[in-house]
Amino acid sequence: MDYYQGVVVEYLRADRSVFVNTECFIQIADGNSPGKGKSWYCDAVAVNLKTRSVFLCEVSYSKSLFALRNRLTAWNSHWSEIKSSLVRDCGVDETWHVTPWLFIPQESEHIAKAWYESLATNPPMPCPKIHALESVAPWKYCAWNRQEKSDGPGSCTDTQ
Repeated sequence: MDYYQGVVVEYLRADRSVFVNTECFIQIADGNSPGKGKSWYCDAVAVNLKTRSVFLCEVSYSKSLFALRNRLTAWNSHWSEIKSSLVRDCGVDETWHVTPWLFIPQESEHIAKAWYESLATNPPMPCPKIHALESVAPWKYCAWNRQEKSDGPGSCTDTQ
């Protein structure tokens, strides 16, 4: 796990309803020999119990997002199989919503959005949630409730 993955994982865990499995292995076919291009280590799988959602979190500080776009293209091609593998291997409820969540440099967000828009009009994979890496720095949110920090009344720094 690289430095930014750790920062993102701490950001995810700051929401007490979210549980995280880092470097989660996703394999489409059950068995001991996963096929190339049909299995991946996901940087983090985050399960939000309040929203009954699962997020396949990927972290990249690449400006071009080349490797990330390749991974997402493969996921898009195998989306229903990926969801089935999460049900089979991780015990995810099949009715829960599964979405990719990208943590990338703010200046690269337009690349990720353009990639998704270039897919067919009805791609099997939902539009990824995109979060700027710059916004997950520990001083930008409260570590115990993931609320954005401010100095006003009712903020996480308010002691009343």
